[in-house]
Amino acid sequence: MTIATLIQNISALSVTGNPATDITGLILDSRQATPGCMFFAQQGTQVDGHQFIEGVIAGGAAAIVCERLPQQLHPNVCYVQVQNVGEITGIVAAQFYGQPSRHFKLIGVTGTNGKTTVATLLYQLFSRLGYCCGLISTVQNHIGEKTVAATHTTPDAISLQSLLKQMQDAGCAYVFMEVSSHAIHQHRIAGALFEGGVFTNITHDHLDYHKTFDAYIRVKKSFFDHLPKTAFALTNADDKRGAVMLQNTAARKASYALRAPAEFKGRVLENGAAGLLMEIEQQQVHFRMIGWFNACNLLAVYAVARLLHQDKTTVLSLLSEMKGAAGRFETYISPRKKIIGIVDYAHTPDALLNVLSTIKQFGVQEVITVIGCGGDRDRSKRPLMAEVACTYSTRVILTSDNPRSEDPEAILDEMESGLNVSQKRKTLRISDRKSAIQTACSLAASESIILIAGKGHETYQEIKGVRKHFDDKEVLLDMFELLSL
Repeated sequence: MTIATLIQNISALSVTGNPATDITGLILDSRQATPGCMFFAQQGTQVDGHQFIEGVIAGGAAAIVCERLPQQLHPNVCYVQVQNVGEITGIVAAQFYGQPSRHFKLIGVTGTNGKTTVATLLYQLFSRLGYCCGLISTVQNHIGEKTVAATHTTPDAISLQSLLKQMQDAGCAYVFMEVSSHAIHQHRIAGALFEGGVFTNITHDHLDYHKTFDAYIRVKKSFFDHLPKTAFALTNADDKRGAVMLQNTAARKASYALRAPAEFKGRVLENGAAGLLMEIEQQQVHFRMIGWFNACNLLAVYAVARLLHQDKTTVLSLLSEMKGAAGRFETYISPRKKIIGIVDYAHTPDALLNVLSTIKQFGVQEVITVIGCGGDRDRSKRPLMAEVACTYSTRVILTSDNPRSEDPEAILDEMESGLNVSQKRKTLRISDRKSAIQTACSLAASESIILIAGKGHETYQEIKGVRKHFDDKEVLLDMFELLSL
């Protein structure tokens, strides 16, 4: 495809060189340079892509998309100067891959909590309805029945369009995608045409990146601001900012809620360890999934299915059999002592509160929570996480999550700063996460609950820049096996 064809949908400040040159591939990483490629010199948070321009030309690049033209221009290279490289990368990538999102219905799910569960349930539901589907999520990506490892909640703009192209080639009719605030702000979803957008909720998260809660809200809202009028925009009316998300959207507006008035209305009749009994649009349904937060997730999925013209009874019947996403309230029971172990991804104060509030409704005598906070991330939530854990647990073990470049003990200090004297008395500090989980299992009485929160589906721990294999579920089940001997 020629440079002229690739850039026909963007506003270029200048084009220097031959725009009739054919392009063989698109890259963001200078180390991936190959003959005939187009390099996007993005200004990142850590490095500036402009400093690698000479290197990619040496590697055979035929075109450079940049904001600042280099002093020396090579005669066989075409330079496309634009106002913001990040904003146009996805648009060019979509053109390169043949506008794949126009060949199926793409649904984006955004919000602080629930994105993975809603997107995964939608993928499972529509697959069982007989459609070939794609899934782009934190846990894993699916192209039909093929599983592809996920490295980010939302891939970079070029990788995303490549993935969408693979889904088109596989014959996908629907693709369900988590849309993170980082991806929105960094324009990774530019060039993707959405059939619908879903807002789950918004709470305290990612302030290390967005700096203020208002900025975080504005970024989430911008996803809906850019939906086309042919799409639908579905919001959670129970969230006080749900209506704000849809203020300026051109899309068809719809809402779901358990408490507030909404187009798609649900009600929780029973919520226990055996599952949820709900009434959805005057029909009672028992679901295998547990917790008020999952009632919200299930209702969101139902609403999307109805907006996509699926049969109400069939949808509710299939949803009643589903279990949700990996690492989201995954429950295990030890054979001998009947200790209930729960592994959950809850890594924000609100998500942790939702999980522990649900556990409290089970009426058990003892709840031991193992919790940490990630390093090099929003520090302001650390004392809040510890406070929530202590408020709703019998005993709390503060431990490492992914400390990354930070000192694990310093992270625990900040978590512990949110606790009063009585809360500190029921708290242990064990920075080694494996030892923390093993200690929780050793301390647990029969028929008590151990919540291991923060990492969920993750199978690694990042310490001092090195990722090592670590799986909460594996450690938990190994301890359960030892306790049964």
